[in-house]
Amino acid sequence: MKKVEAIIKPFKLDDVREALSAAGITGMTAIEVKGFGRQKGHTELYRGAEYVVDFLPKVKIELILADDQVESCINAITTAARTGKIGDGKIFVADVQRVVRIRTGEEDEAAI
Repeated sequence: MKKVEAIIKPFKLDDVREALSAAGITGMTAIEVKGFGRQKGHTELYRGAEYVVDFLPKVKIELILADDQVESCINAITTAARTGKIGDGKIFVADVQRVVRIRTGEEDEAAI
């Protein structure tokens, strides 16, 4: 089992959700986050004063998947979230040792 975490632009969330659903992947958690990478924020003008926006709004999505679903998940996210501009985001994949469904006690792949 793998945990896939993706940091994407907020306006791409619906596109990514639809792409994942079309790929047969159900269930995800979406969290509003702020951060920066190479983009390093930007400056904005407000009422004649310039100020720096260091942390940009992003959405972090988390999915727990069987190993054989990971590649289709990555393809769906990259295709749906790509704008071709800086700040499109990143995808992280990590191993998951154990999953337990609280309601039934099911474990591992039966629980996801």
